[in-house]
Amino acid sequence: MYGLWKPRVLGAWKVPATGPVILAVNHSHIIDGPMLMGTAPRPLHFLIKKEAYVGPLGPFLEGIGQVKVDRSGTDRSAVSRALGVLENGGALGIFPEGTRGEGDFASLRAGLAYFAVRAGAPIVPVAVFASTERRSRVVKALPPLKSRVDIVFGDAFDAGDGSGRRTRTALDQATVRIQDRLTAHLADAKRLTGR
Repeated sequence: MYGLWKPRVLGAWKVPATGPVILAVNHSHIIDGPMLMGTAPRPLHFLIKKEAYVGPLGPFLEGIGQVKVDRSGTDRSAVSRALGVLENGGALGIFPEGTRGEGDFASLRAGLAYFAVRAGAPIVPVAVFASTERRSRVVKALPPLKSRVDIVFGDAFDAGDGSGRRTRTALDQATVRIQDRLTAHLADAKRLTGR
């Protein structure tokens, strides 16, 4: 990553050094996940769509502990593996919008709230900003080579209300709290980086 782009990492010290944690990342470029895995202060286990597990990439992703997800429905095996990462004190990476898009946290899915509340894991918001210039872009969702990529870690927070409830209403309320915190972090990160 450092040979192809110019990563600038801000606030990595905000990621708890031990214990379960979820890194919630905006997603607008192909390199967001790999860039975060290469710059995060802890090893990360990302939820990755099963379509990415093709050719030699599949065994590689499995070998480094990533979690394959079938997005056609509720993938109970992936949910179990992700909860296992957190129960073992690991760091789980999630794109809460479920897919690559504008990277603005506008449409969160309930999965992030479920994992955070169920495992009692704090969430660290992460904003990844890469150049949107069209010059020298071979692939549309790939920033130009040698361009700056900012990775901004925010303050850890708890998604739950402290009651430990995991009802649909509690998870919906947690999702709203999460969206508010992620959106605020994105705005702060834009001011900080001038993006």
